[in-house]
Amino acid sequence: MDKQQEIARLEALAYELRKKLLHLCGTYGGPVHIGGDLSAADLLIALYHYGMNVDPNNIMNPARDRFILSKGHGAVCMYIAMALRGFFDYDEICATYGKLDSAFGMHPCKVQLPGVETSSGSLGHGLSIAVGMALAAKQKGQKHRVFCFMGDGETCEGSIWEAAMAAGSYKLGNLIGIVDRNRQLMTSYTEDMIHLEPYVDKWQAFGWRVIELDGHNMAEIVAALDSLPAPDSEQPTVLIAHTIKGKGVSFMERDIGWHAGALSEEDLERALKDLEATYGKSGVENNGRNL
Repeated sequence: MDKQQEIARLEALAYELRKKLLHLCGTYGGPVHIGGDLSAADLLIALYHYGMNVDPNNIMNPARDRFILSKGHGAVCMYIAMALRGFFDYDEICATYGKLDSAFGMHPCKVQLPGVETSSGSLGHGLSIAVGMALAAKQKGQKHRVFCFMGDGETCEGSIWEAAMAAGSYKLGNLIGIVDRNRQLMTSYTEDMIHLEPYVDKWQAFGWRVIELDGHNMAEIVAALDSLPAPDSEQPTVLIAHTIKGKGVSFMERDIGWHAGALSEEDLERALKDLEATYGKSGVENNGRNL
C-alpha cells in the first residue's frame, strides 16, 4: 500500500471512529466527553493504526511501544481506536460503558482493561509516568518508544513542566509527547485563564524537539510520525497538534458547552449528517473486516 492509500485508509478509520463516538454519545444514559474525543480522533487513529508498534494479539510483547493517555477523559476515543484495531469489540464498549466494574470506564483503568498501560484521569500526571517508563527503558537498553497523549489544558500544571525538564535532562529520545492543542478547558478557553503562549518556545527551552502540525490533517500527522528520531536518540520529541474541540460536528465545534454531554435522537441525526457532509465516506475495509 502506497502512502496516499495509507492516508486514505486512516482518514476513513477516523471517520468511522467519529460515527461510533456519536452513536455511543446518543445511546449512553449520561454525558460523554465528546468534544475532546472528537478533537483527538485523527491523532489516536494515526497512533494505534500507524505510528505505534502495538499488537492486539500480543498485548504484553516486551518490545511493544507504550501509550499513556494523560488526558484520561479522552478514554472513549482511545477505546474505539483500539476496538477498530482489534483489541476488543466495539459492542462491548456500548454494552458496559460507565457501568460498575466495566472495563470501559469514563477514565481508563489498567486493572480492568488489558492493553492499557496505566490508569489515568487526574490531569497533569501522565508525562511524569511516561518519563519514568522511558528512563527505565533507556537504562535497560530497550528499543521501544513511550508515547504520552496530553490535553493542552493540563499543561498549565507544574508537574508537566517538571517532567518535561527531566526528560530533556535525561536525554530521552525514546519519549514522544503529543499535545491536543484545542485551546479549550472544561469551562473556558486556555488563553483566557493561563497564557500558554509562546507554547513552542516553552517546550524547546526544556530541551524538546518540537513538531507543529494540523491535528486533523492525516497527511501531516503521518509525516510527523515518519520523522520521529530513533528511540536511542537523545532528544525527546513533542507533537503540538492544533485541533478543534468537537471537530466534524458544526454545533459542537469550539463550543464550551460540549466539553461533555449527551445527544438526543434529533441531535444525533444532525451530528451524523454533519459528519457525512464533512467527510463523505461510508466505511472502510481493514484487514478484510468491514468496519
